[in-house]
Amino acid sequence: MKLTITSVRSLTLPKGQMDKTYFDDDLPGFGVRVRAGGSKTWVVQYKVGARHRRMPLGSVGTLDLSKARATAKDLLAAVRLGRDPFAEKIETRAKITETFGALLPRYLTRQRARLKPRTLQETERHLESHARSLHARAVHAIDRRAVAALLAEIAETSGPVAANRVRASLSTYCNWLLREGMLLDSNPVSYTNRQPEKGVRERVLKAEELWQIWHALGQNQYGDIVKLLALTGARRDEIGGLRWSEVDLERALITLPSQRTKNKRPHEIRLSSAALTILAGQPRRLLPDGSPRDHIFGFGTSGFSGWSKAKHELDERILTARNAAGKTEPMQPWRLHDLRRTVSTAMHDEIGIMPHVVEAVLGHIDGHRRGVAGVYNRAAYTTQKAEALAQWADHLGVIVA
Repeated sequence: MKLTITSVRSLTLPKGQMDKTYFDDDLPGFGVRVRAGGSKTWVVQYKVGARHRRMPLGSVGTLDLSKARATAKDLLAAVRLGRDPFAEKIETRAKITETFGALLPRYLTRQRARLKPRTLQETERHLESHARSLHARAVHAIDRRAVAALLAEIAETSGPVAANRVRASLSTYCNWLLREGMLLDSNPVSYTNRQPEKGVRERVLKAEELWQIWHALGQNQYGDIVKLLALTGARRDEIGGLRWSEVDLERALITLPSQRTKNKRPHEIRLSSAALTILAGQPRRLLPDGSPRDHIFGFGTSGFSGWSKAKHELDERILTARNAAGKTEPMQPWRLHDLRRTVSTAMHDEIGIMPHVVEAVLGHIDGHRRGVAGVYNRAAYTTQKAEALAQWADHLGVIVA
């Protein structure tokens, strides 16, 4: 039948039926559904593969015929182009319900088994209290501008340190959302500005500076040491004094004894493929008496020395390269220990590694590594540490390439 205002108004259910749909002759797939009780609803019906889809468009009493027909026409045109409007509607509705606040309890539940109590408490405070203004927003609608505005407000009310800590927690949460498929494009926290913290003198190297340092390194022991420091986040003397007896190339593992660590506890460093390649390429040197030399770097019976001279020569090469590129000013002063801080910062902010895993990578002592429980925590974090350093090595590889 042809659906008109008059014909639709006169439609009734056949005797014995509770539900019937009348379709329009002029626009196949467009119809009106009449149900027991007298309700009438515009619908559009189409086929996707072997499945039939039926979408309600609105009540006859609230949506006039011309608008309902135009909507149905647009939807049927979309079907002919290969789309599925009904599935799109369900997906959109699901996204609307996937808000920052609705998904947060699920995330925090996952973290309770992984984070030490103090870190969990801080994370909950950052995301539940400081980020409350984002709770009602669908996660797919949270963009970089919204995050930047929130961080600026926190910096003004609570200070730059608080803003930067909230930024780290937000970044980790958003990376989890990405892995869960709730965010499809990118982490909205990425590339937002960190707030300058007064009194902080220690440097975090920029990507451009990492590139300049890496490409100014010579093909020598010092160059390999600096690359390993950048890849592992280890301390200078841990790599400069590294011994073959501490390295297991087959397991891609460095095991530092307590005598060689700052906190006087054994520490394992998982080796990425890039770090493993550097170590595997080191020659096996001999002592003057012909016996194998245990130290990998340096000469004689000790590890690498001559740090100041090698660093000065590196800075000179960096300056020469900058001048050749048209940059008249030297790079801002930096130290080898800045590489360690840069690894930590990038793992937190750019990659989204969980804070307790970053701390384990760096060999820091904190609550989750004290007492008997620390033994089990170290074992549990072995895989996470390896994955974290592999992700960092890939990230660094992109930068220096």
